[in-house]
Amino acid sequence: MDTPEAKLYDALLMVVGVVGSVLIYFIITIIRYQRRSLRLHKEKIQAEIDTLEKERTRIASDLHDELGPLLSAVKLQINSIDAANDTDALTIMKSSTHIDSIISKLREISNNLMPNTPVRKGLQKAIAEFVDHASQASGLQVKYICEQAIDIPQQKEINIYRIIQEIVHNTIKHAGATILLIKMMKEENRLLLMTADNGKGFDYFSKIKDNPGLGLRNLQSRAEVMGAELSCQSEPGKGTMYTFEIPC
Repeated sequence: MDTPEAKLYDALLMVVGVVGSVLIYFIITIIRYQRRSLRLHKEKIQAEIDTLEKERTRIASDLHDELGPLLSAVKLQINSIDAANDTDALTIMKSSTHIDSIISKLREISNNLMPNTPVRKGLQKAIAEFVDHASQASGLQVKYICEQAIDIPQQKEINIYRIIQEIVHNTIKHAGATILLIKMMKEENRLLLMTADNGKGFDYFSKIKDNPGLGLRNLQSRAEVMGAELSCQSEPGKGTMYTFEIPC
């Protein structure tokens, strides 16, 4: 190779090296920017979830500490009234029974709102109790299946509990279903949460595109903050199936 060709070759190598270095720099910068944006996005979602949980705690505390005692005092006052006749006595008895029902419902709502329900009772027991109460109150037959011990961080327990609450409430309100199956199982380094109902279903992609609604946004946000993959299979008249793949 003569001298001009050698110089040209060296120049080409230098240009390629410079261009390659610039490209590598931009690629690394883009990757760092994307990772930073993803981290900030997750931090924002987590902050929103934390704010929501704090607000739920405040509402639960108000229901338990203020409305509960107030209703109990009203019940005592009603029961202390001397009935003038059998009709008044029956009215007092019915009113007292209604207040008992309200107090019981408030206690149930307060317990469901508290974010440490899975922490106090354990995730498995908390879910089992919740679906049992939901079945009795709504008439929807909810079956929960989990045959393995689940050991995951506390924050994920709370998010999973809220996801199940959201799905059960959405099924009761919108699906027109009679059966809801919830199954949770562990596979290697991931936790699978699957739900399926026999309701009327909906067009998931159109719903996400046009108007996702608060319920679907909550599911997406909690899945995202856990680094989980969420998939939904639903068609009009064919029920709805959710699958969450949660890294452990």
